[in-house]
This record gives sequence, C-alpha cells and structure tokens, in this order.
Amino acid sequence: MAIPVTPFTADGALDTAAHRTLIHRLLDAGVRTLTPNGNTGEFYALSPDERHAVTELTVREAAGRAAVLAGVGLDVPTAVASARHAREAGARLVMVHQPVHPYVSPGGWLDYHRAIAEAVPELGVVPYVRDPQLDGELLAELGELCPNVVGVKYAVPDAARFAAVARDAGLDRFVWVAGLAELYAPSYFAMGATGFTSGLVNVAPRISLGMLDALRAGDFPAALKTWERIRGFEELRAAARSADNVSVVKEALASLGLCRREVRPPSRTLPEERRAEVAALVAGWER
Repeated sequence: MAIPVTPFTADGALDTAAHRTLIHRLLDAGVRTLTPNGNTGEFYALSPDERHAVTELTVREAAGRAAVLAGVGLDVPTAVASARHAREAGARLVMVHQPVHPYVSPGGWLDYHRAIAEAVPELGVVPYVRDPQLDGELLAELGELCPNVVGVKYAVPDAARFAAVARDAGLDRFVWVAGLAELYAPSYFAMGATGFTSGLVNVAPRISLGMLDALRAGDFPAALKTWERIRGFEELRAAARSADNVSVVKEALASLGLCRREVRPPSRTLPEERRAEVAALVAGWER
C-alpha cells in the first residue's frame, strides 16, 4: 500500500507535474494500491480543496492500473464529504484516519466509522488503527454493522497485540495491513498480515516490492535482508516520535531530483546537516 508524498512548488502550491511523475513511477514499478491523502502525503497539512485535488489526480493517473484507497478523516461531516467525493472521483476504497479528538471512547470510535461507512456503502472502508486500546471485539462489531468495512490498517507497534486483535476481530473477516511500514512488516506478516504500508516505496519501489514478494513467499530470511538495508532510513523517519517522517522521504526524493524537499508545518524541512546522510543511504541502495 503505497502512500505517495504530496509535492509542493517553490511558492508552496501543489506541484501536480511532480506528483504525476511520482505516481507513474510507482505504477511502472508494479505498485497496485495507492493511498492519496495518507500521513506521508501530509493529509493534515492540506486544505479540503487540496485533498480533493490529490484524490482526483491519483485516480486519474492510476487509470485502472491500481486500486485507489483515498484517505479521509477529521470531523464526521468532513470525512463523509471526502468519502463521497472519493466515490465520485472513481476511488474504490477509503482509509479512515484515526480520529484526532483528544477524547475518543470505544463507542464513539464505532459511531464515527459507522457514519462514514454507511454514507458510502459502495466503497470498501479501511479503518486506520493507531490506538492500542481498541480491541478486536470492537472491530468485529463494526464489521457486523458495516459489511463494506473490508480491511484494517493496524499501526500499533506491538506484534503480539496485533495478533490478538486480528484473531478476536476475525483474521479472515478483514484484510490486515501492517500500518507501520517495512520495519514492522516481517513481524506482522508472521502474525497474519497480508500487506504493509510504505512511504519508502516513493524512493525505492524495487526494494519495497522485493520485501513484499519475499513475505508473500514466506521467505523471511530474504525479507530480513531487505529490512537490514532500509533500517537506517526508516529509523531516521521514526526518530523523535517521527518528527521527520515525511521530511526524510522528501529529502531522499530531492536527492534523486524527483521533487522539492519542502514540507508544511508542523513538519519541518530536514536540517542541512542531515541531508547528506539521507542522500548517502539512497545512493547505497543503487549499488
């Protein structure tokens, strides 16, 4: 599940030309699921109109070559409007971002996702779970109420917890996606996941897809060789509570001449002293 970055021009607008280039790079490499408006795409830093534009561009460029799983979220009316827009634009699925409200109750979480899923019964719906307090019984209840909730992007850094939640919710009821990218993909696949998200794939699609192939084949030694190759890069993204998560990816793309390095607040452009480190990692993958 590739999470494309959202490139910006020098004056801070959406860079649609660079965006098209990056999406076609993913498609040509063999990526078959795209998630516009994910966290790597700076969902929370985009305006509603920009989020809609990103969805439309992704659907248009994918042109049937990949499933589009559009990110939606924020308050219920906004999330519902975005899901309906994604449907009209031609997306097949929506990913519902973890609610950012400071007071999330299990029942309120259920009501939130139910409202979105029932508004777009024609679309597959995938909750993005980052809260370790959410359990499998709650997901099972959502699945009973909303048949179009077809998958779960699980992003809690605890493989044992993931295994329990997936089994309590129904390992075969949902498609389970490891939502913490390549570093966690092998452990989550061992526990029942059948896919993983990736921001790294923007930079090195061959490496990410190679890990996916190895995990699908059950070749964990091969997958862990890839894990070792990308570990330094992913640890830079995860450092300081993921402060530079998107910045590291955009810096890597800038080193390849594919887009500008700028991100929007509250993220920050990668400091000068870290840029050479990122470029060296990327250059090493080509050898």
